[in-house]
Amino acid sequence: MRTEVNFKSINQLAVPATISGIAEPILSITDTAIVGNIPVDGLESLAAAGIVGSFLSMLIWVLGQTRSSISAIISQYLGAGKLEEVKNLPAQAIFFNILLSIILLLSTIFIVEEIFSLFEASGKILKYCISYYSIRVWGFPLTLFTFAVFGIFRGLQNTFYPMIIALIGAVLNIILDFIFVYGIDGFIPAMYLDGAALASLISQAIMAILVFILLLKKTEISLKLVFPLNKEIKRLVIMSLNLFVRALALNAALIIAVREATALGDKYIGAHTIAINLWLFAAFFIDGYGAAGNSMGGRLLGAKDYKGLWKLAKKIITYGLLISLVLMAFGFVFYRPIGHIFSNEPIVLETFYGIFFIVILGLPMNTLAFVFDGLFKGLGEMKYLRNVLLSATFLGFMPALYLGKYLDWGFYAIWIAFVVWMLIRGLALVWKFRRKFKPLVQNP
Repeated sequence: MRTEVNFKSINQLAVPATISGIAEPILSITDTAIVGNIPVDGLESLAAAGIVGSFLSMLIWVLGQTRSSISAIISQYLGAGKLEEVKNLPAQAIFFNILLSIILLLSTIFIVEEIFSLFEASGKILKYCISYYSIRVWGFPLTLFTFAVFGIFRGLQNTFYPMIIALIGAVLNIILDFIFVYGIDGFIPAMYLDGAALASLISQAIMAILVFILLLKKTEISLKLVFPLNKEIKRLVIMSLNLFVRALALNAALIIAVREATALGDKYIGAHTIAINLWLFAAFFIDGYGAAGNSMGGRLLGAKDYKGLWKLAKKIITYGLLISLVLMAFGFVFYRPIGHIFSNEPIVLETFYGIFFIVILGLPMNTLAFVFDGLFKGLGEMKYLRNVLLSATFLGFMPALYLGKYLDWGFYAIWIAFVVWMLIRGLALVWKFRRKFKPLVQNP
């Protein structure tokens, strides 16, 4: 059946994907806002939550790349009308991914202090990092499982079920945050930072259970491990490895930024935690159209509908840019009130306000990168995505960061480096797409 490329078909995928996508940063933002207002050691707790959050995001993004690979292969087979040939692939991919995550989880537990010392954490901040991570880390395999199943639904052109699960998880996490962090008089003692970690863990467990039930009830995809290995397992592994390397490069930039902000002082890592959570929130908001490109792009490629693919790219980037302009306007109008949501520390807020305008102005460039990133994943172009991230990180972000540090730009150097990073990523993807698919449209 021919895939229609229009406002309705795109937004049927993009809107639920956007809501689903922003659920994760909403969880982080909620933790940041609640933790930042803890009455005891609020600044240290905020710094610890930011450091641990960055490390866990790295682990999830690095090992969660199977989601995009599964989505790409399923959507391409769906477009080609051969879905039956890959029905046993998801179970095989998820099994090995979860096994790897458990091995990694067990290996990090014994070197937690050494890990966060590498982030320049010390004293109370290091103590809080260890405590917070020791609880949150157990949700890691659960999150990877949930992400992988989201990838299956996305490949089947269904972003509605992931949205429902993500919303349930986000709302539950917010409710549990208030209960466990601040306590309920006479019933539950205030657990502060540990309470935020426990709230996240319970929410992740509930999401994993619900997504498992939905997969069993609403699809014909089985999670029963069946041998022999599917013929596409090799391509899935290669795609996942390319995305694995890409995610390492991506997280190298994010972790180095956290390390440099921590080295500048407590107020800087506090401000950076707020800024990066807002940056990620905007990223996932815009990424809804990347998710639509991922789902529809793979299906159009499988059907060899290159004109439809070209039309899809034009439409999703237009819609993405419009969303980014709305977010920019919102950011400038509510510039100062936004900061007060996350912290009541004047020194943290003033530091944050000093760079927030850079986060806002970078949104259109981020849109190019995020939207085409999702589209390229659906097309299976993982090798090129890997090379772009390596180039952007080691030839763009790092030189810009350390040049800024050499020129004594302080905190500004970190966020200027982010702008350079995203500019390289976005332009490289646009150039590649035009070069590869424009000739196919003109000469099908």
